[in-house]
Amino acid sequence: MTKNNQYAMKDPRALYPPLDIPNQTQPEPGLDAELTPTADHGEWSYEGSGKLKDRKALITGGDSGIGRAVAIAYAREGADVAINYLPEEQEDAAVTAELVEAAGRKAVLIPGDISESAFCASLVEKAVKELGGLDILVNNAAKQVYIKSLEDLSDEELDATFKTNIYAMFWITKAAVPHLSPGSVIINTTSIQSYNPSPTLLHYASTKGSITSFTKGLAASMLEKGIRVNGVAPGPIWTPLQPSHGQPPEKLVEFGKQSPMGRPGQPAELAPAYVFLASGESSYIAGEIIGVTGGSPIS
Repeated sequence: MTKNNQYAMKDPRALYPPLDIPNQTQPEPGLDAELTPTADHGEWSYEGSGKLKDRKALITGGDSGIGRAVAIAYAREGADVAINYLPEEQEDAAVTAELVEAAGRKAVLIPGDISESAFCASLVEKAVKELGGLDILVNNAAKQVYIKSLEDLSDEELDATFKTNIYAMFWITKAAVPHLSPGSVIINTTSIQSYNPSPTLLHYASTKGSITSFTKGLAASMLEKGIRVNGVAPGPIWTPLQPSHGQPPEKLVEFGKQSPMGRPGQPAELAPAYVFLASGESSYIAGEIIGVTGGSPIS
């Protein structure tokens, strides 16, 4: 675990030391517990100030990476948190739950595969029951597997990617809306791939483009209910997604160095954007995408 204060007055290019990423691979979906070097989720640095006091949040993909960083930040801002993850990510999920509870908030663990529509409905129902309601929905979970060329993309991989990344977002949001009230928020994780797609991530980038459109369209319809919808577009962020076939092995050791800041981002650097969009500080913002890309434009 990296110990770092991201809020220190420091050149952002040098805020984190250069990552010495060794050759490594993990089976999907990847575990933070096996990530080398370890990622910073804000365990040591994030300090809350009551921005989300007594809110109730559901975060998909909340076991590790960006989702864990958001769960930590939300808990330290005063929210109870339900996290969804795949059963094989239980080890990481347990760590996230401990961090949420250490902040004095309730943690609800809900394992299951969001590529199945029936589970998406039950996920929301369980979160609402265990939390006593729902105020914040963070659609964050994603599947990313690099494919060398379009000819190598199987129907099965294409189908699984779309079901996990965009179908699930429709299913979960549809189930959640009846439980949301004016003042509630929905935050979707899209990607810089929506704006600048990599040839080896064509199917993944296509789902992220869909998420961007979904976010903007949904925002317009949800404002009629007093619900704000926005998104966050991460750039290259160091998470278990990358070594678990999210990047070609030969490119992994150089991951993130192509960004204008010359380094990959850490999950902790994403969390403040999700806090801002969930809090009253962003009360006049809807249908927007915040890019956290290390300086790469998203327009």
